[in-house]
Amino acid sequence: MDLLTFIRDIPDFPKPGIIFKDITPLLNNPEAFKAAIDQLASRYAGKRIDKIVGIEARGFIFAGALAYRLGTGMVPVRKKGKLPYKTLSETYELEYGTDTMEVHEDAIKPGDHVLVLDDLIATGGTLAATCRLVEKLGGSIVEVAILIELSFLNGRAKVKEYPYFTLLTV
Repeated sequence: MDLLTFIRDIPDFPKPGIIFKDITPLLNNPEAFKAAIDQLASRYAGKRIDKIVGIEARGFIFAGALAYRLGTGMVPVRKKGKLPYKTLSETYELEYGTDTMEVHEDAIKPGDHVLVLDDLIATGGTLAATCRLVEKLGGSIVEVAILIELSFLNGRAKVKEYPYFTLLTV
């Protein structure tokens, strides 16, 4: 199944000049969503993964489904101020300014084998900050997995020290 046919381009969202990659057609199609999760599950079946980290917000969808399928824990990483318990923060640079990601301080234990999963990588800042959070908590990153990579933005370079997998490249 060609999963790219289930990714819709939305021009000028969230601002002029940006082409947003909308995954809702993939999520809305049971066969396509199942195929995406099945492909990820077959890649990680039998590997030691204790936790799957999902990045806000669309990464939660895939991380939750894959964690269920593999029988692992799922850890949400969110923008600053969205988590209710004690958190660890990591600030990263944006094109104009900074942003901060947070994780609960008890979400990952030292020595946990962690898969970091997001729906899309653009410039890689959010993903790199998330990886730093995992390592600050003592987790060992098994791999970084992405549903869609916008290769022309070279975000992969910001996480080049980790094993990396992408399901779809545009």
